[in-house]
Amino acid sequence: MRSTASIMHLDLDAFFASVEQRDKPSLRGRPVIVGGIGPRGVVATASYEARVHGVRSAMRTAEARARCPHAAFLGGRFDAYREASRLVMDRLRQESELIEPLSLDEAFVDLAAGASPTTGFDPGRVEHLVDRLRADITEITGGLTASVGVASSKLMAKIASEVNKPDGVYVIAPGTEVDVLGPMQVTAIPGVGPATAERLRRMGVLTVDDLRRQSEDELVRLLGQASGRSLHRLAVADDDRPVVASREAKSVSVEDTFEQDISDRLQLETIIERMARTVSARLRKNGLSGRTVTLKMRHHDFETHTRSSTLAHPTDNARVLADKARGLLAGEDISNGLRLLGVGVSGLADWVQDDLFADDDPDPIDDGEADDEATSSRPVRWYPGMDVHHDHHGDGWVWGSGLGRVTVRFETRWTPPGPVHTFRADDLALGAGHTGTLQS
Repeated sequence: MRSTASIMHLDLDAFFASVEQRDKPSLRGRPVIVGGIGPRGVVATASYEARVHGVRSAMRTAEARARCPHAAFLGGRFDAYREASRLVMDRLRQESELIEPLSLDEAFVDLAAGASPTTGFDPGRVEHLVDRLRADITEITGGLTASVGVASSKLMAKIASEVNKPDGVYVIAPGTEVDVLGPMQVTAIPGVGPATAERLRRMGVLTVDDLRRQSEDELVRLLGQASGRSLHRLAVADDDRPVVASREAKSVSVEDTFEQDISDRLQLETIIERMARTVSARLRKNGLSGRTVTLKMRHHDFETHTRSSTLAHPTDNARVLADKARGLLAGEDISNGLRLLGVGVSGLADWVQDDLFADDDPDPIDDGEADDEATSSRPVRWYPGMDVHHDHHGDGWVWGSGLGRVTVRFETRWTPPGPVHTFRADDLALGAGHTGTLQS
């Protein structure tokens, strides 16, 4: 840790949903849910108006519809998200040369690295700097807000950014890290997910203070060498990781160690599908896709095998990833059980499907992989939220579609809520639009 609170973590609030509300005036102040819109879809982001109904990221869209049936359910518009992200990251780079983007909507900033070489870093001006930065972000993005945490380490800065969400700031004074962290739930520590939290709960560990009472050996026994030692260190806010300007991911993966060996193939395939969805969500959040799918297996005798298969084209589709990983499992002898399973994707590319949040339909048309001639003239399909343009009515977005019809609300981020009209799906006057980009 540093002696000054000079590491900032910035997180754009409900990013995808906020961009949609910005660009669609009729949705401002209403619950908006962005993600896969079909029966197998998953929520990518929910607006705060939807979160009060219990909707959260990674929830199945079907459950989200049951919890908040009056919400607007929209597919993703990656171009609009990437443009907003670019504006924010460019503004952060004006503050410091050490910017570490974690995804489209969050980043670490080393404020000390951006200080004047003559006057140095001034801790007393941090809150003024952050207030000015957040105001600038709201202005240049057309209304998006950010939550910010500042602390002496990356761990505490990220935790601090969650304290006053949304649209808030929290600065943790050096020397108070342990006191701030102690009463928090153990899940406040990054990397402590539901499975780890449940294992800790069975030990009576609910808060970080509870965690500190456990010995390092006990945590290693429960969670393994790497996780146990790391968690023991982070529980006392011991984090000296620097802000790294270049973060080129080599792969995206997830794995889990089971409390008991699993030999049931159907159960393992179910776990693979869950992992594929997690990997898919991480790829999409970072605007990435990959070609090589890897399945990692640790057998009952601790012997570890990996099996890989390379796709013809990069993908971020959970269904494609799951099908490929299940195929790799099919050739493996699991009769004596597996104690660990993992799914990963490598061969990453900065490439995303036209439909950012596909519904995991293996049909290549739904994955935005139709031939160039078709996609250049008309959309592969109409999905709620996509930008459209009508030769007579102008710019708008798809309200809904089906039975050969498309319903469009004609409005943009620069106009008031507009009228709604319905057209034939093959109406030649209607085509894909670009209302999510900056006004010229």
